[in-house]
Amino acid sequence: MLMTENIYMNGLIGITDKEFKLISDIVYKKFGINLTEKKKSLVVGRLNKLIKSLGLKSFNDYYNKILDDTSNISLLSLIDAISTNHTFFYRENDHFQYLLNRALPGITKELIEKGDRDLRVWCAGCATGEEAYTLAIILNEFFGYQINQWDVGILATDISVTSLEKAQKGIYSEDKISNLPISYKNKYFKKNEDKTYEVKSILKDIILFKRLNFMNDNFPFKGKFHIIFCRNVMIYFDKDTKDKFVNRLYRYMYNGAYIFIGHSESLDRKNCLLEYIQPAIYKRC
Repeated sequence: MLMTENIYMNGLIGITDKEFKLISDIVYKKFGINLTEKKKSLVVGRLNKLIKSLGLKSFNDYYNKILDDTSNISLLSLIDAISTNHTFFYRENDHFQYLLNRALPGITKELIEKGDRDLRVWCAGCATGEEAYTLAIILNEFFGYQINQWDVGILATDISVTSLEKAQKGIYSEDKISNLPISYKNKYFKKNEDKTYEVKSILKDIILFKRLNFMNDNFPFKGKFHIIFCRNVMIYFDKDTKDKFVNRLYRYMYNGAYIFIGHSESLDRKNCLLEYIQPAIYKRC
């Protein structure tokens, strides 16, 4: 049965089927995120506080405000609320072990043979920064004191302005870094008086945080990347959006570059330009 009227349930503003389609269509068009019917309750829960804070009475009013807002602030607030940013340090640790023990040795060996010491890493969909800083730890551990002999850079991008602000601050609760070895906590973090942990400059200095919409036809990059972490981003995309996105990623990968995706994600091996290495790891050959 179609829901055609707004109702309040447990203090929440209800959403009609028409309103849900309006919201889901604009999210798909602008950000490529496919909000299926299963996500309706998520949309209601995530957007209610925002709608009420704007003094609006319905999702239809909120949708019209987004259209009328030429500054795009309302659109950015929408994606901030919809985006899921659950992450922590060393999430899916097998990826970082493969990076440390297999990918980096092979890539750096080839670069040295070419007389090149420029290594570029992209953390796509960096959320609040835990993954990007984990990558920075791995790079520091791999190169050791020789890191100063390399031009190492990590680009960390996300669509959410709020998440990027948190990432740039680099301050985390103890539970966020619970997976880190004690030696890493002591080496790369400073414990604050409020019992939070702040990332040291040795990690911050090699990361550049930038906002990026993956639906852009072209990305504003000067060069390509040797390593891309794009994990749990494409779970929100339908097949067509995912295929186009992967083709864009391919354009910004060096030959021999690796891409790591989420374990709940997969690429179409028959039509994909990337070579399958092992679950959730692919390579441009």
